[in-house]
Amino acid sequence: MSDEGAASADRVSLDQALGGTVRRTGAVAAGVYLLSPDEPVLGLAAVCGLPVRAVAPWWRVAVSAAGPLSEAVREDRLVWVGRQEDMARLYPNAAAGLPYQFALAFAPLRGSRRWGALALLWPESHPPSLTRRERGHVLSSANRITQVLDRAPAAWGIPGEPRSVPLLRPGPDPAQTGLAADDLLQRLPVGALGFDLQGRITYLNEAAARLLGRSADDLLGTLPWQAVPWLDAPVHEDHYRAAVFGREPVAYTAPGPSGRWFDIRLYPGDSGISAFLSPSLRERSADAPSPRVTPAPDPPSQAAGAGRIHQLIHLAAALSQTVTVADVVSTVADQILPAFGAQGMVVSAADASRLRIIGHRGYDPRTIARLDGLPLDTDVTPVGHVLRSGVPAFYADPAEMTRAHPQAPALSGKQAWAFLPLLVSDRRVGCCILSYDRPRSFGASDRAVLVSLAGLIAQAMDRALLYDAKHDLAHGLQQALLPVALPPVPRLDVAARYLPAARGVDIGGDFYDLIRLDDTAAAAVIGDVQGHNIKAAALMGQVRTAVHATAGAAPGDVLARTNRVLMDLETDLFVSCLYVHIDLAGRRLHLASAGHPPPLLHSPEPAPHTAALQAEPGPLLGIHPCTEADYPVTTAPLSPGSLLALYTDGLVETPGTDITDSITALTHHLTRNADRPLEDLADSLLHHTGLRHTRTDDTALLLLRSR
Repeated sequence: MSDEGAASADRVSLDQALGGTVRRTGAVAAGVYLLSPDEPVLGLAAVCGLPVRAVAPWWRVAVSAAGPLSEAVREDRLVWVGRQEDMARLYPNAAAGLPYQFALAFAPLRGSRRWGALALLWPESHPPSLTRRERGHVLSSANRITQVLDRAPAAWGIPGEPRSVPLLRPGPDPAQTGLAADDLLQRLPVGALGFDLQGRITYLNEAAARLLGRSADDLLGTLPWQAVPWLDAPVHEDHYRAAVFGREPVAYTAPGPSGRWFDIRLYPGDSGISAFLSPSLRERSADAPSPRVTPAPDPPSQAAGAGRIHQLIHLAAALSQTVTVADVVSTVADQILPAFGAQGMVVSAADASRLRIIGHRGYDPRTIARLDGLPLDTDVTPVGHVLRSGVPAFYADPAEMTRAHPQAPALSGKQAWAFLPLLVSDRRVGCCILSYDRPRSFGASDRAVLVSLAGLIAQAMDRALLYDAKHDLAHGLQQALLPVALPPVPRLDVAARYLPAARGVDIGGDFYDLIRLDDTAAAAVIGDVQGHNIKAAALMGQVRTAVHATAGAAPGDVLARTNRVLMDLETDLFVSCLYVHIDLAGRRLHLASAGHPPPLLHSPEPAPHTAALQAEPGPLLGIHPCTEADYPVTTAPLSPGSLLALYTDGLVETPGTDITDSITALTHHLTRNADRPLEDLADSLLHHTGLRHTRTDDTALLLLRSR
């Protein structure tokens, strides 16, 4: 069998397994998400029982996203959301773009490797929890799909658009009942229509064609809100989507042409929706405004509709949680490209009269290198003109682009483009370019949606650029103030680590240092300045300088003099600090603490053990006037091969956990791993704490081992 034939057979096997999953679990729809091997993104490969376009906002989902799908993959467990209220409470971003009533389950697909997840949907009528039997069916179905994926590991990748898998249920032969059903429906005085799950008209009787004002030949195979002018209001598509997702009947009354009103009833099923259309008995009041007759809509691919409205809501919710420029670029690439059928994206920012490309997707790196750094007034591409004028530009094909910018089509090889200026209060933040591999016209509704989209991106990008600039400045300042390299000290091995806080938290003032006093003595210091900003980082440098200036004196005197410096600076920030005088000749430790977490000392003799050195703490630096601050000194033995661990509270503070328990857990981990090389041990300690909690504070770690 050829490679193409084998791949086709694999897809058939997956489709059959997906259809079988729907029948076995009692769900009304299912989808398979595959994990990209190149980036931490889940892509929808196939969907059964739902319109493909209705789930366009979720074609690509970041593994790190706050949602039930990502959570199932990250935590390798079944995630159940039984009610829309639960979705809104637990995952508000996901709920924003899909405001319908249903229940969801996400099961991880893990076999020869982590494949992704199986997604299942039930109607609102499902109880709020899964039974044990249903849970077993979901997990066994996930296992079947995993086996299909494992059989041909090289065959699977994330497609540009997910496949729509038909749901086939056993039943009578349609050919045997078709004529009788058609006769029945043609005799009805009301309009009867059949829709598939994508929303296309598959059947209509003569009454329906008469009420809609179009012939059956013109309507079959079309979307009603695109083929019939008075049905192009988003309310019609939105009601259809509500029926598809919720699997509950929907009835509503809507205005038609010439002041007429119509009753519309939708009855969903597994293969599509049946609809009945009839003139309404509703009498419009005399002062009610006449219904607006909508002009002919754009071609089918360009209509905005309720789907696009929900995509905008979903994107706005996703952009609200972005922090850095990289976050914004990833969100735009993962959400916009599939939603608008684009194959390429470039985001440029204005930087010192140059266009700097800060993100791209779907372009050859060599093309990006040629485009990066062009002057703002360039005529090579429309970007410069779009930024100067603030007016978006749309090019449906290379010929149209060539007339305005002859060199542009050859640069990228694309066939259609949308250039969207990113404007915030008349400031030019940058430009977002969507490109297509084939010619594509942009109707009025498409342009309106894309311009609205550009406004959302601009706000998020402006915020992210400011955040990145502030973060880079503070982080650069802090790194400059930390020691580039620790001095060598005879008979002492040293390893140090500094780990910034989790994304979204400003820079902090954690610091460490090692000061060589002579060949047999050294001073180790670690501290934490209150706050997460540039002021904290700057004060950290002043504290290090003060400690350096007095190092060698008694530990209590070093902290007292440093406290005097802080009081003279009249800062409103406090500093915790631990100063340790290491006497290698006398094998003693002399330490003083200014409210800092206790260091850990691992001694290999007489039996290996680790203990926290409970030094009598003095006040935080910067609190008490210099005449009142007292820092007692604690002495401890330093046996050969001992290991001393100094750390800041970011290593042991966990929300909802007593810090004493965290220090105890760190002590046990140090005991089990004390024999490892010092550099490996430092990484192990950071990894150990990182698995237990999300970091909300900076972390500094200093390890010292006597030979």
